[in-house]
Amino acid sequence: MRVFQGIDEVAAAVGTHLGYSDWVEVTQARIDAFAGATGDHQWIHVDPERAAAGPYGSTIAHGYLTLSLLPALGATIFDIDGVRMKINYGMNKVRFPAPVPVGSKIRCGARLESLERTSKGANLITTYTIEIDGAQRPALVAETIRVLVG
Repeated sequence: MRVFQGIDEVAAAVGTHLGYSDWVEVTQARIDAFAGATGDHQWIHVDPERAAAGPYGSTIAHGYLTLSLLPALGATIFDIDGVRMKINYGMNKVRFPAPVPVGSKIRCGARLESLERTSKGANLITTYTIEIDGAQRPALVAETIRVLVG
């Protein structure tokens, strides 16, 4: 894990890929818990028997479940010390190129795209890519905006 000491160190690293998280298995229990928390009980996520005969051959993780893993996975790749706050501001773009079948292992990669200084600190744009072990296409590509308050 890389730990930056302040906005200047982050600015110097713009344009670099920072590495990957560990692999994490996406279990049916995690999918079911997400369905319970969000109320999204679509059969392709929560009905293993029906999903086995469906288009993916098994249940798949919700796209938003995959997206929700970004904070935890991203926190194992890098952190920023020397700022008062780091606030998630939003996203410029999110895509789900491939489904995540139950039992898959996924990991997250992070690349610092840009940093725009503001009167209170900076806005950091990071591209996160969640890969599926053994798959050609990623499960998720998301460009996030984080406000760094100096």
